[in-house]
Order: sequence, then structure tokens, then C-alpha cells
Amino acid sequence: QVQLVESGGGLVQAGGSLRLSCAASGRTFSRYTMGWFRQAPGTRREFVAATGWIGGNTNIADSVKGRFTISRDNAKNTVYLQMNSLKPEDTAVYYCAATNLLLATMESVYVYWGQGTQVIVSS
Repeated sequence: QVQLVESGGGLVQAGGSLRLSCAASGRTFSRYTMGWFRQAPGTRREFVAATGWIGGNTNIADSVKGRFTISRDNAKNTVYLQMNSLKPEDTAVYYCAATNLLLATMESVYVYWGQGTQVIVSS
């Protein structure tokens, strides 16, 4: 079993930045694709970004491309989501998740999930 814990959420004004972290337990973190999803009030959870265990391979949703960057530090068992130029529509609970599939974007293939961290972007 893999345990994922997100941190770094908070309140920020539009145009600002936040860096989310997701710390994972276990010895085999580097073997998993790690993804970020988000869920805004009244909406369904959507894909944000994913990074494979092969360095440099990432998949970014069109809605955040150019503003968000995903990265990982396998030595620290941690994945990051750097969020720049934040917009009010980025307001959501952000979840990290893990899958054995390469750069997966579908929620259903992620089998391990964190509890989420709240991001609120004011205008």
C-alpha cells in the first residue's frame, strides 16, 4: 500500500504562485507514474498533470499548460506541482495519485490517492 500526503495549498491572489508537494511512503516510489488532479466545487475531478518514472516525461492538461509544472524527486519520494499565474478558475482541492501506467490521464487508472489540499485563488 502506498500512502500519499499533499501539502502546500492555501489562499493566493490571481497571478500568484503556489507549490504543492505530495510525499509518498514505500520503497518503490520511482516505479510509479504520479499525477495531480483537482476538483472544484460543483464539478467532477479533472486531470491536471502527470510525470512518469523516466526523467523528463510529463503530461500537462491544456487548461494549465504553460502555467503549471510537474516534477519529482525520487530520492525524497515526493512529487511537486508548481503553479504560476494562478487564475480564479484554478480554485479547487488538489489531489495527488499514483499508477503503474505511463503518463496516464484517466482518473480510473490511478489506484492510490492522497486526501487533497485546498487551493483558493481570489480575483
